[in-house]
Amino acid sequence: MGKYKRMVSIGAHPLDAELQGGPLMIKYAKEGAVCTFVHVVKGRLTEPGATEEEKRDYEETLKKEIMDAAQAMGCNALCLDYTSAELPAVEEFAEKIADYLRKEGADCVITHGRGTLHPRHYYTYEAVTSAVRKLRREGGNIQLYYGENCEDLAGFTPTLYVSMSEEDEETWFAGLRKYTIFGGAVNDVPYYDYYHTMGKVRAMEAGTDGKVKAYMHAPLIDNE
Repeated sequence: MGKYKRMVSIGAHPLDAELQGGPLMIKYAKEGAVCTFVHVVKGRLTEPGATEEEKRDYEETLKKEIMDAAQAMGCNALCLDYTSAELPAVEEFAEKIADYLRKEGADCVITHGRGTLHPRHYYTYEAVTSAVRKLRREGGNIQLYYGENCEDLAGFTPTLYVSMSEEDEETWFAGLRKYTIFGGAVNDVPYYDYYHTMGKVRAMEAGTDGKVKAYMHAPLIDNE
C-alpha cells in the first residue's frame, strides 16, 4: 500500500462510497491526504404519490447527509447527480471519470467490485476500472482497489487488509450514521451488523486483533 495524497472513493449510490472507502480514507485523511467521496446516482424519493415538493425535500435532506457524513470522516464529497435513466454510455462516463481523476491528480481510487447484485454498481465498476486503466497507460501513478460491499461479494477475494483503530472505527460509524438509510429507516439491510461483524472476521483472517477492513487489488499492469 502506497503513501497516498489524493484519494477518491466512487460509489454508485449515496452510502456506497463511504461503506467501501471509509476506513482507508479516514486513515489517510488524518495523515494530510485530500479524500473525496464521489456519488454517481443521486438518491430519489420513489414513494407512490409523492409530491414534487416532497421529492425535493428528500433530495435536499439526502444531500445534507452526504456532506455531513464526509465531514465526520475528515473528507469531502462530490455528487454527480445522475438519475439511473440519465447515465451516459459506459465509455463516455469512463472518459468523464478519467478527466476528473487526472485533473485532481488522484493517486488512489476505491470503487465497487465486479461481482455485484446491482446494475448501477456494475456500471460504476466498469467505468471506473476503465478510467484508471486509461490513466495507467498514460503513465499515471494511480492505484485502484475494490472495497468490500455487502452487495458486491461474488468473487471478492481480499488482497489488502487495513487495520482500524478504535478511534478510526468510531469515526467511520459516526459518519455512516449521518445517513438515515444506515439506521434501517429506509430498507432492512443490516448495514451496521454486517460491517461490524466483518471487521472482526477480517481481523481473524489477517491474524490480528481489533477490526479490519478488506480490499481487493484491481488487475492492473504494473511494470514498476
